[in-house]
Amino acid sequence: MKKKEASKMKRRCEWGTVSQLYIDYHDKEWGVPIHDDRTLFEFLVLEGAQAGLSWETVLKKRENYRKAFSNFDPVKVSLYGDKKIEALMGNKGIIRNRLKITSAVNNAKRFLEVQEEFGSFDAYIWQFVNGKPITNRFKSIRELPATTKESDAMSKDLKKRGFKFVGPTICYAHMQATGMVNDHIVGCFRYKEIKALKDI
Repeated sequence: MKKKEASKMKRRCEWGTVSQLYIDYHDKEWGVPIHDDRTLFEFLVLEGAQAGLSWETVLKKRENYRKAFSNFDPVKVSLYGDKKIEALMGNKGIIRNRLKITSAVNNAKRFLEVQEEFGSFDAYIWQFVNGKPITNRFKSIRELPATTKESDAMSKDLKKRGFKFVGPTICYAHMQATGMVNDHIVGCFRYKEIKALKDI
């Protein structure tokens, strides 16, 4: 059996079948526990950029974002000044929304402050789930919540620290993306694979 045919036979979360871009992201990344600070910052920027748009729109521009935002190095992004922000506003490869761009720079600064206080952003953000992924048992994507008490608490604390574009819904999407919760439906082939993963 060809690899492509075998891939089609796998049962996935419904959203993960919409396009090849979604299939790849669903099969390889979504829900995998992340503890690398640079990657956590990447998702923080991307989730903020996605507000009001589809995640597919952001995924299509992801490589452009990596180039535009210094491979999501929070130290470098925190130093962006007006000239750099204007250059980003002229970059057709990213979402040219001034509030989202300036929030990324602001969040880089706040990110560094959290690292200074907690030793790593990872140590800070994972405390909202007591350091371990929450494994849900949803049978349909229609059961997935938009927010939870954990994402509410995360949003409240991030806002208190001066972060922008970190509402409860964005925070929950961040939790799903970075594996703080396993929201693959139980019938999805990735559900058990994610559940069996050791922290990476």
